[in-house]
Amino acid sequence: MTDNVLSLGSVPLHTQLRDVLRARILDGEYPQDSQMPSESELGTLFKVSRITVRQALGDLQKEGLIFKIHGKGTFVAKPKTFQNVSTLQGLAESMTGRGYEVINRLRSFKFIAADKLVAERLQVAEGEIVAQIKRVRLINREPISLEITYLPKAVGERLEKADLVTRDIFLILENDCGIALGHADLAIDAVLADSDLTQALNVEAGSPIMRIERLTHDANGQPLDFEHLYYRGDAFQYRLRIDRQKGEQA
Repeated sequence: MTDNVLSLGSVPLHTQLRDVLRARILDGEYPQDSQMPSESELGTLFKVSRITVRQALGDLQKEGLIFKIHGKGTFVAKPKTFQNVSTLQGLAESMTGRGYEVINRLRSFKFIAADKLVAERLQVAEGEIVAQIKRVRLINREPISLEITYLPKAVGERLEKADLVTRDIFLILENDCGIALGHADLAIDAVLADSDLTQALNVEAGSPIMRIERLTHDANGQPLDFEHLYYRGDAFQYRLRIDRQKGEQA
């Protein structure tokens, strides 16, 4: 397959076209916010039908690489960073393996009295002292999330001198503290950026933010790490794959 010629092999034409256009977007040939060629122009350029072009563009839109404005055309979106959540991993643990640089800005590390919610999640008495860690996570030098972590006091004390700028808390807990992690429960919703999120994530007030409440348990099932994670809605996705449960047919 040359630059603008699709092969008549086993791979469907719309799949080939999608892959070519995706590569051009990611390589910067079609820059962010630029207008894509029209369906008619792409059909002529690649010698395919408009239906084939629409299928390819539809796939790219589902991937978040392009967006359409009615009456104006198709434009290149800013590609979103994503994390697969099929396994329990920290952000850096997940992203560095795919070539991203992840560093953190430590905003605060302090010991506070647990409010009702934190006490319930960590199964401690309300008002009991817990550790609170606030970090801004940056991917390729761009702020992506604000992470607020709560840990039992005894665990927090072991993290006071840990490297919280370049390392995931999960790995510190496992490798430095010898605590085996078990599972996490997640709840995901959306909020609008308030003044604190605006400052931390460099977004405008009212911008959409994905909020994740995550409670991580150790291998014995005891709650260990309670977090509120705030991700920029314009720059980050959580992705997961779910399988159909096999059951008796009706």
